[in-house]
Amino acid sequence: MTAPTYETFLTSEPRTGVLLLTLNRPTRYNAMTNTMFVELEAFARRLDADSGTRALVITGAGRAFCSGYDLADADDLPGLGALGMLDQQERAARALLAIRSLKVPVVAAVNGPAAGGGLSLALAADIRVASPEAKFNAAFVRIGLSAGDLGVSWLLTRLVGPAVASEICFTGRLVDAREAERIGLVNRVSEPGELLDDVFRLTDQIVANSPGGVQLSKRALQANLEVGSYATALELENRGQALLTRSLDMPEALAAFREKRTPVFKGE
Repeated sequence: MTAPTYETFLTSEPRTGVLLLTLNRPTRYNAMTNTMFVELEAFARRLDADSGTRALVITGAGRAFCSGYDLADADDLPGLGALGMLDQQERAARALLAIRSLKVPVVAAVNGPAAGGGLSLALAADIRVASPEAKFNAAFVRIGLSAGDLGVSWLLTRLVGPAVASEICFTGRLVDAREAERIGLVNRVSEPGELLDDVFRLTDQIVANSPGGVQLSKRALQANLEVGSYATALELENRGQALLTRSLDMPEALAAFREKRTPVFKGE
């Protein structure tokens, strides 16, 4: 995807079909600003319209993944008034919802601390891979706010369970990379210096599969976190499978299997 220039992050295509988004405010530990929220939302809308991208990787420049909302801008928050603060929250929430709602898989390559809104951004990804330097915390309670912010109360609970999520949120303590792996907050921890190599090996496996199959798998996994019954989940899955049998990629996959060759998927 040919992308415009963004003020708060960089984009590149290190692998065919894989887009890398690097938060690029290293002197502020990649802290979030209103400009970043607006740019992330615009980027996500643009990416969803691009048929060539098959996976997105998000990481941070320098030593941090993302340190959350830039506290240099936080002094103004108490004076915004109720509706002004609601507007502020909704601007940030739209950005993270747009990232989570992307049709392609999103992998967070967590290269350092992910605090507050940075934790929220990591949680919005489908998969998280961490470096040994990664640390996570729901820092909201430390600045007089609720951990019910930008999806943390919903996503963290589903990843690690309500009791562990409660402890992390009520204390605001740091969770290091190894503990994050043990409790299921991240999928795995890379060896030193190997984070992006590991992530790209993972995205290579994703890109090798049918684009439609991966996209509808993501849709089913996310949607079925929110439905209330097994029967409803089956109904959603049935519709996805019925749609995919009408695509060109399924007969191509079957032909490749019979002919003992690698399938050539077109996402059509």
